[in-house]
This record gives sequence, C-alpha cells and structure tokens, in this order.
Amino acid sequence: MEISNAFLPSSTYPSNSAEISQNIGVPPPSNNWRFTEDKIFISTYPSRHNFDDQTEGFFSFTDNFGTEFVEKLKEFKNVASSLGEDSLESLKLVDAVLRLGIEYHFQEEIDRIIQCQYMKLKDDGYCEDGLYEVALRFRLFRQQGYHVSADIFNKFKGKDGKFKPILSQDMKGLMEMFEASQMNIEDEYILGEAENFSRHHLNALLERLVGDQARRIQNTLEHPCHKSLARLTARNFLHNFRVTKGWIKVAQDLARMDFKMVQSIHQNEIDKVSIWWNELGLSKELKFARNQPLKWYLWTVACLTDPRLSEQRIETTKPISLIYLIDDIFDIHGTLDELTLFTDAVNKWKFETTEQLPNYLKICFKALDDVTNEIAFKVYKMHGWNPVDSLKKAWGKLCNAFLVEAQWFASGCLPKAKDYLKNAVVSTGVHVVLVHIFFLLGEGITKEAVDALDQIPGIISSTATILRLWDDLGNAEDENQDGQDGSYVECYMKENHGSSVGEAREHVIQMITKTWKQLNHECLASNPFPASLKKASLNAARMVPLMYNYDGNHNLPSLEDYMKSLLSKTHP
Repeated sequence: MEISNAFLPSSTYPSNSAEISQNIGVPPPSNNWRFTEDKIFISTYPSRHNFDDQTEGFFSFTDNFGTEFVEKLKEFKNVASSLGEDSLESLKLVDAVLRLGIEYHFQEEIDRIIQCQYMKLKDDGYCEDGLYEVALRFRLFRQQGYHVSADIFNKFKGKDGKFKPILSQDMKGLMEMFEASQMNIEDEYILGEAENFSRHHLNALLERLVGDQARRIQNTLEHPCHKSLARLTARNFLHNFRVTKGWIKVAQDLARMDFKMVQSIHQNEIDKVSIWWNELGLSKELKFARNQPLKWYLWTVACLTDPRLSEQRIETTKPISLIYLIDDIFDIHGTLDELTLFTDAVNKWKFETTEQLPNYLKICFKALDDVTNEIAFKVYKMHGWNPVDSLKKAWGKLCNAFLVEAQWFASGCLPKAKDYLKNAVVSTGVHVVLVHIFFLLGEGITKEAVDALDQIPGIISSTATILRLWDDLGNAEDENQDGQDGSYVECYMKENHGSSVGEAREHVIQMITKTWKQLNHECLASNPFPASLKKASLNAARMVPLMYNYDGNHNLPSLEDYMKSLLSKTHP
C-alpha cells in the first residue's frame, strides 16, 4: 500500500481554550463554553492572512515531521505483516487501529487479516477460544460487514441456558462481550442476554475496583466503540495502554502524529467553510436564522472521517447549513401562506414560481438553487453522473415535511406519535445530507442505488429516527418543558394518558436502542449501497448524542470536547 505525503501538516496550533475562543471570534469563557448559545458558533473566524501560519504549511517528506510520520507508517505496516494474519495478536492490532481512528492508513491490511480470520472461523469455529477472543472476533467481523451468527456465544452457556457464573470474574472477557453485544440486530436474543449479563457483572466489578481498571470499565459502559466516534474515544484507549515498547507503542506514536496531521486539515477546512458562509451573505439577509457554520461543519467531520475527503466535507457543510436555515424559516419566521408557496416553489424548482414570495424567501431559494447546481456540477465532473434531479427531490421531500409540521402546530392539533415520527424522519434533514454524501463520494452510483436512495431507505431512515428521538429528548430536558415541546415525547404522552415525562423519555430511550438494532441490520444487509455510505450513516448516528445530550446545566459537554479536539493543541 503506497504511503502518501499529501496530508502532512503544519506544526503550530492554538495552545489553550482562551486562544481557541479568540481564534473563533468569541471571548474566552470564565468557566466553560455554553454550546446552547448560538454565539459560540457565529462565523467570525480569522481571515486567511492571519490563519495561514496555523493551517497551510503542510510538510513534505523532507521535513522532520513528515519523515518521521512516514517511517512510523512503514514500521507499523511491517509489524502488521509479521504478526501472522490468523493470530489473535493481528486481531488486537486491527481493533487498535480502528479505536484510534487511523484505519484509513491500513485498509488493505485490515481487509486481509479479517478475511483470513473469517476463513479460519468457517474451517474450525475457534472451538478452544475463550470469551475475550470469541467476542473480539465477532465484533470485528460484523464491523467489517461479515454477517456472522451470534450463536457462537452459546458455548459460554451452561445446561440451564444461562451464561456460566465463572465468566463474572473475567473482566477483559466481559468488557469485550459488552462491546460485541452492541452489534445486536433485531430478534438476536442471545446478544441481548449477553449485554445484560456483561453490564450487570461489569457494574459489580466497578464497586470494588479502582484506578485504571475501574476507568476502563466505565469507559466501556459509557462509550462502547461501535456507538462512539473514534476521534473522541481514542484518548481513553491510549491511556489504557501505558507501554514503552511493542506494536502498541508504535500505534500510540502514530496516532498522536496522525491527530496533529488531521487537526491541521480540519482547521484549514474551517477557514474555507467560514469564507464560503460569509461570502454567501445569508446571515446578514436572514438575521432571524441560526448562524452556526462551525456546528454544521462538525457534522461532516463526524460523518466523513477520512482526512482525504476534505472537499467532500466542505461541500457537505453547504446543504447542512441550508437545512438549518430553512428549518428556522419554517419554525420561527414564515407565515403558513408563505411557507406553502415556498414549498411549492422547491417542488417545482422553477424561478417563475418564486414571484409571489417575499424577498427573504426569494434570496433563500436563489442560494438553494446555486448550491445545488454547483454541487451537482462538481459531482458530474468527478464521477460522470449528474445528481441534480435526486438532490432537488430530496429538498422537495424536506420542505414537504417541514410544511406538514408547520400545519400541525399552527392548528394546535398534535398528530399521533407514529405519524409524527414518520414525518420527522424526513424533517431531520438526514436524507438530504446523506444523498449529497453519496454522490460526493462517488462510490456505487448506479440507477438501482439512486432510485433506492430517493425513497429514503432503511440505512438512512434508521439514522434519522435516532437523530429525531435524541433531539426530542434533548429539547425536553434542556428546555424543561414537561412534555410541551411539540415532540415525540408530547405526542406519546397525549396518546398514553397518565404517562409522566420520565416514562415517556424511557420509552424513547428504548426506541433508540431498537432503532440501533435496525441500523446494524441495514449495515449487514444486502443492498445497493457502498460501504462508504453505510459508514457515513453510522457515524452520523454516533454524532447524534454529542449534539443533543445536555447535562444538568443545559450544556453539551461532549460536543465541547469534540470541538476542542479539533482546535486545541492538546491531543491524545
């Protein structure tokens, strides 16, 4: 696998939170950053002339950093080759690079190891392996798209059909069993049993363990790797292995260098997004709408993790910004008559239909048309397929869903919970975003895939459902509205008289768990969509809690941490 020097970065970074705040145009906070305040995300980033020294100077192979980075890559690739593709140690290596978020350097090695391990499983079933080994293989197989049976865990059950009590003292095995259980799909009862068993006994171990062991268990329970963003959890993984030699040490060094490299790339992208947003001018014309380009960009960083997808991240930020802007138009500014006319204009996509619109909606439609055509042209140049019809259809579906919600709440009559959620899956904007990502990535573009994509397939609707339910939970908690938030929580309580907010929230949490199983199934199922789209959909679902998981002070600490990781000098 050829090593590229295209992503070797500058060596200067903001050194602390105060410097970060200055660089993004807001005063340094006294205690913490309140991400619930729009001003944190206002697009007042440094201009190109004072940002260059932080983001532009990518290293070449002749620079010390670049030379060392390439040598580390070669060293690690040699280590991977020497371990033996059918060994347990090779699986541990695959797990490490995935958890550290550096797998894009080693995809060929990962594919080769997993394929070899899978063939060995078919031959001998790993009959002698313990809980840790079985659970690790099972999880990695499924993460890489192999639909292996969960029945492999039956070997750890006794004659009574329950997991053997002796497993309760195997901390390492229990942690990996819990991780494997997160790959659950619907009706896989044994994985549900595995999750309950491992969670119960890990919590029991927590009561008597301290230090690193307790922290490792806590991190596993709170942030299972399948449902977490590697860039956020990598630090925990690094801290779990304080070693000074061996391939783990090489992986640690490589991950730290990669973090600096990727951080510089993202800072450069933030600058470009800021320039585009300011030149677009919508924040000046539509002052009532949110002005949070950094927040919108963070979605793309989560969905498209490969540093080489810089252009795709920048381009995807554009429709995301318009989704938020149009959402605000429907929620807080437009009259029902205006919104109806605007929705009709988007569905027909003809400028003559905008003549009756007020000026602010004409400006919005013009921006939507410009961005859509520009992206469609770029896709056509890169991949030879003009996606403009699919993009326009997606925008039409979104505005239709926004209009339905506006009509519901204008009438004062809430829909049934089922009807609310069906419409809300579209109004999240997830479909619009993933349609753009699909075409910008340019993988697997066929008529079959495009037609299926237009219908909002399960790989998209599952992620959208997770987002909507988390969003409604976050709004209810953050705004302390006691179920009066026009959300799924309120619709559910209306249908289930006597239900408390707490009971409704618990129901929603169970629905999120169920929807994750559906998303897992979609990622394993045979469909016309490429692995890159499935990964983007999974990553969007992983990002959701960061955007909507408020703490007791109505802040978003996980999102704060994620943003700091992009801008701060502090690294794993």
